[in-house]
Amino acid sequence: MFTMGQFYETIPESLIKWILAQKVFWVATAPLSPEGHVNVSPKGGPYFGIIDTKTFWYLDLSGSGNETISHLYEKDNGRITVMFNAFEGPPRIVRLWGHGTVLENGTPSFDTFVKKHEVKLLPGARSIILVHVHQVGSSCGFSVPYFEFKDWRTTLNEFFARKADRYEQGESKESIEKYWALKNAESVDGLPGLDIARKTAKEDGIAPLVKMVGAAATHGGQRRQKQLSFGVLHLILVAILASLATIALQPRLVEFLEALRAKIQY
Repeated sequence: MFTMGQFYETIPESLIKWILAQKVFWVATAPLSPEGHVNVSPKGGPYFGIIDTKTFWYLDLSGSGNETISHLYEKDNGRITVMFNAFEGPPRIVRLWGHGTVLENGTPSFDTFVKKHEVKLLPGARSIILVHVHQVGSSCGFSVPYFEFKDWRTTLNEFFARKADRYEQGESKESIEKYWALKNAESVDGLPGLDIARKTAKEDGIAPLVKMVGAAATHGGQRRQKQLSFGVLHLILVAILASLATIALQPRLVEFLEALRAKIQY
């Protein structure tokens, strides 16, 4: 029987085998701005591992979203939580709290990690996310329902394999880098995404995809820029009004100073 709310500073050896046996986990991140959007991403497939009791990693596959990378890249941010839960056997939920690091595909750090840890690369793999764990929580999960694992979905891997093949055969002009430029250059809040995506977008003149709708839509980061411009305009307006007030009150100020000087002399 499990005790509710057990916490550890490192990943207990007793949990490592259980974690590695899971078929799915969730990754949660958030921007620093209170107006930003919290993100939760499901991850499926045997594309993750534990290096030691303080380091978890997973292979980040391409998709239409880019929230985790953007939040980890944000200055003074990097917060990340990974959650596993049992769908079969004894009930259990495990959370890994930590600081995330992005190793982008094509960088020396990515290549070194892949070689050292013998990571099997998949079509469309855009990065490896490292989680430097500082707290682990294990709880009961009594309300999580039972589910039976049937099979892995191969749709995403097949999609990017076909995309890469069409590009290499000259049947398509959209490389994986151009796909990233369109969909992974910014978060929904307009935060910078993949470095290679931003570089490709700039070089090829690709405008990042508009994400969300209505007032929440960034329109390529313009929502954040508008908020900044709005604040700057207000400051300018205050300065102008203060100047006008000073000019308008100047005659009275002069009269007041003259009267004060006369009283002092008297």
